Amino acid sequence: MENTKIITRFPPSPTGYLHIGGSRTALFNWLFTKQQGGKFILRIEDTDEERSSDAATEAIIESMKWLGLSWDDGPYFQSRRYDLYNAVIDRLLDLDQAYHCHCSPEVLEQKRKEAQKKGLKPKYDGVCRSLGLGPAPGSVVRLKTPGTGTTGFDDMVKGPIRFENQELDDLIIKRSNGSPTYHLAVVADDIDLGITHVIRGDDHVNNTPRQILIYKALGEPIPHYAHLPMILGPDKARLSKRHGAMSVLAYRDMGYLPNALLNALARVGWSYGDQEKFSMEEMIEKFSLDHVGKSAGVFNTEKLLDLNAWYIRESSDEFLVEQVIPFLEKLGISEPDLAILREIVPHLKARSKTLVEMAEGAKFCFHEVMEYEKKGDDKFLKKGVAKLLNDLTDALRETNPFDQENLEKTFVSFLEEKEIKLRKIAQPLRVALTGKTASPGIFEVMQVLGKEKVIKRILKSVDHINAK
Repeated sequence: MENTKIITRFPPSPTGYLHIGGSRTALFNWLFTKQQGGKFILRIEDTDEERSSDAATEAIIESMKWLGLSWDDGPYFQSRRYDLYNAVIDRLLDLDQAYHCHCSPEVLEQKRKEAQKKGLKPKYDGVCRSLGLGPAPGSVVRLKTPGTGTTGFDDMVKGPIRFENQELDDLIIKRSNGSPTYHLAVVADDIDLGITHVIRGDDHVNNTPRQILIYKALGEPIPHYAHLPMILGPDKARLSKRHGAMSVLAYRDMGYLPNALLNALARVGWSYGDQEKFSMEEMIEKFSLDHVGKSAGVFNTEKLLDLNAWYIRESSDEFLVEQVIPFLEKLGISEPDLAILREIVPHLKARSKTLVEMAEGAKFCFHEVMEYEKKGDDKFLKKGVAKLLNDLTDALRETNPFDQENLEKTFVSFLEEKEIKLRKIAQPLRVALTGKTASPGIFEVMQVLGKEKVIKRILKSVDHINAK
C-alpha cells in the first residue's frame, strides 16, 4: 500500500486502564508517525458495552496526555460508528462477499463436536453459503472466505507470514444481535480513517489474515503491518503485576517522570546500539521498526528506576518544583512555600530516584519535626550531645547572613573551641533538624530552613534528649 502520508492509530479498549503493553504499542506508533511526519489517531474500541466504562476511557485519555503521546485526530469511539459498520456489511452482501447464516448456536455446537470426533478443525462447514438466505431473527452475517490458497503479508518486524485459507472459516462479521464483530469494525474504521500502517502487539498476528480477507473482499488497499514482540518480566515469564505490569497512572502516582517510563518502554524490544538513555527528540530521530527485535523484550523495573533518577537529575529545577507539588500535597502540605521549594529542590535532585522520594526529602522544610526516626534517635540523640547542641545555638544566633558560607565558618570556630570533629555533632544535628539520618548537606539544610527554624528545632531536640 503506497500513500504519501503515513497514518497510524492506537485503539485501546476501555475495559481497564492503560498498562505497560498498550503504552509501548502507543509509543511505537507515535514515534514512527512523528519521525515520518504522519498523522497519529486515537480510537477507543468500546463496543463491549458490558465491560467498557467511562472511568476506563477517561483514565486511558489521561494516561496518554500524561505520557505526552498527543494524537492528531480523535478520539473516535466505535460505539458511535455503527452506521459505518452496517454500511460496510451491506456493501459486502451486495458484492456477494458475505451471506446470511441461519444456523442456530445449538446446530453449530453439534457440528463442532462432530468435527472434533473426526479429528477435523472445528470450523463452520458453510452450509448456508450458497442458499441465498435473507436476514432472519437470530441469524448472523458471515464473510465468504476462500477455501483454497493462502493469505499472507510481509510483516515489518517479523518478515513474511502466510496462512492457509482452508484453516480459516467463514468469519462472522455481524452477530445475531445486530452488532458488528471486532474484525469487521476494525477494518471498517481503518479504511474510513485512511490507516496506512497497523503497528500492534504480536498477539494480533492470527487476526491479520482474517482482516486482510475483509480488505480484499471490499477491494480496498491493505495497510502495512508490524507486530511487536511480547513483553516479559526479568524472569522471562509473561509480564504480570508482580513484575510491575501496573497501569500507567500507577507509575505516575509512584513518582515516575513520563519521559523515564517512555525511555524504558522504548528499550523493550527496540535498540539503537548500546545507547540506553534517550531524550524524546533522540527517540523520534533514531526510532526504526527495522531495529525492533522479533523475540520478546524484558521490562525491568530496576532499570526504570535508574532511568527515572537520571531524568530527575537532568531536569530543570523549575520543572521539578512544579512536578513535586502534588506529592507534597499528598503528604498534607498544601500550597507549599515556592521560595523554600526552589531552594531545596536542587539539593534533592542527586539523591531522589522518584518524585515521592523528593517530596519525602523536602517534607522537613514545611513540617515541624514531630518525631525522630527510631534508629537515628537511639544512635545520635544521646545525653552527651545535648550540651553541644545547646551551645551550638548560641553560635548560630551570631551567624549573619545565615548562608552556607557563613555557617561553615561558624562551625569551624565552634569545632575548634570544643576540640571536636564535625562527625561528633553533624549526625545528631541532622536528626534534630530533619528527623532523619539522611538528608541533603547539613549546611544546605540549615540555609533552607533559616535561622529561626534551625534554632527552634535544635532546642526541641535538646528537650527531647533531656526528657529521656
